[in-house]
Amino acid sequence: MSSAAARPMVTVYKDGAPSGGQVRLPSVFLSPIRTDIVHFVHTNMAKNKRQPYAVSEKAGHQHSAASWGTGRAVSRIPRVSGSGTMRSGQGAFGNMCRKGRMFAPTKTWRKWHRKINTNQRRFAVASALAGSAVTPWGWPAANRSRRSPSCLWSSTLPLRRS
Repeated sequence: MSSAAARPMVTVYKDGAPSGGQVRLPSVFLSPIRTDIVHFVHTNMAKNKRQPYAVSEKAGHQHSAASWGTGRAVSRIPRVSGSGTMRSGQGAFGNMCRKGRMFAPTKTWRKWHRKINTNQRRFAVASALAGSAVTPWGWPAANRSRRSPSCLWSSTLPLRRS
């Protein structure tokens, strides 16, 4: 039995009404449905739209501060120098201090983008398209009325194979 003969026939609709014609179901709708691969590819492709961000290198270190050492019944965190202001004597630089630097400051050289294998992308597209043909899976995603008939939509453009 050839693969063309194994594909079921589907009714062709035009303007919401059956036109009377039937065509073979496109083979892409019979590809295996792998939700794990679709999720993996979708998640990693979404990461490719991100832009790098980071805090300033100087953030939290723009005070003249030094530790008071031991023997003053305060912690050894550096403290803002000077007098005559509320800020003097307050802890500085530490990640636990108000107006201190953050722990592990973010850097722009983080790995922002992800490479996805081309065949994996193609398989995910085919799998998602095949999953769209399964009626119970299609209804929760789209807020469509249950009164409309469920039907498959296929583009007239052929899938590119390379």
